[in-house]
Amino acid sequence: MHVVVTGGAGFIGSNLVDQLLDDGHTVTAVDNLSTGSLDFLGKAISRSGFELVDMDLLEEAARFRDIVRPADAVFHLAANADVRYGWDEPERDLRQNVIVTHNVLEAMRVTNVRRLLFASSGSVYGETTVIPTPEDCPFPVQTSLYGASKVASEGLIQAYAEGAGFCSTILRFVSVLGAHYTHGHVIDFVRSLRAESTVLTILGDGKQRKSYLEVTDCIAAMTLLLEADGRGEVYNLGVDQSCTVVESAGWICERLGVRPRFEFTGGDRGWIGDNPHIHLDPTKLQSTGWRPRYSIREAVERTVDYLVAEPWVLERPEARAAP
Repeated sequence: MHVVVTGGAGFIGSNLVDQLLDDGHTVTAVDNLSTGSLDFLGKAISRSGFELVDMDLLEEAARFRDIVRPADAVFHLAANADVRYGWDEPERDLRQNVIVTHNVLEAMRVTNVRRLLFASSGSVYGETTVIPTPEDCPFPVQTSLYGASKVASEGLIQAYAEGAGFCSTILRFVSVLGAHYTHGHVIDFVRSLRAESTVLTILGDGKQRKSYLEVTDCIAAMTLLLEADGRGEVYNLGVDQSCTVVESAGWICERLGVRPRFEFTGGDRGWIGDNPHIHLDPTKLQSTGWRPRYSIREAVERTVDYLVAEPWVLERPEARAAP
């Protein structure tokens, strides 16, 4: 199968590219390298059956038609994932998430490529009162521009599935951790503790409860669903666990061998749009036979080990600015 991966040089995208190549697929990765890294594609670049296309899906929509034309399927991962700073530039989520998704869908429609898998987010559930949250849970009021942009993108995909006959699968992720990880609380805490190991500032009150998925488990689910049938099928990608931010911080400190004092900024959330409790129900995904290999604690520890082994990731500009 010939698979196009948008955002293919990013965290999840680069891991997906490697696995698709291992599975014998031909892969075209599309990325403008604004946050992705060629280093993450080091193994893929030397392999036959792989091509990297440096392009901007927002500005070069017509060109993407030629890229996608020979494909059998598209994994659409390209997006702005910068949840925390959405209100600093409100147009960013609209342009990079919604409009780019429309550009991908329209390129697929006119070239008759009909298989799409879309990277959505558990953020679409807002501050739901149903925990763990199943796929058919009603959406509450949206709390972030990022979450709203993913809801809008899902709506476009479902409309194309109905009107243009797309076979589409929507993947709602919890936060993903592991190799090639570049933004999130683990990298923030590791960077902070490397600079000052006696104190760690934690946004909010530390009681926020989140769920995390190790990237190899995430990729296993994504590749399993590559040939799934359905129009607008939705799957939660997560585990049957959650942890508080304080618990996660404790695991990180233990892994680094430090014992800092925790200081909290106060309130029940870290920033506007930060949902205090995210825990998705993965029952539907598990019905396919998929099971995670790693617990949340193991996912956190493996990410710390990766960052210690690859300290250059800590110095990347987007890592310093990302949530």
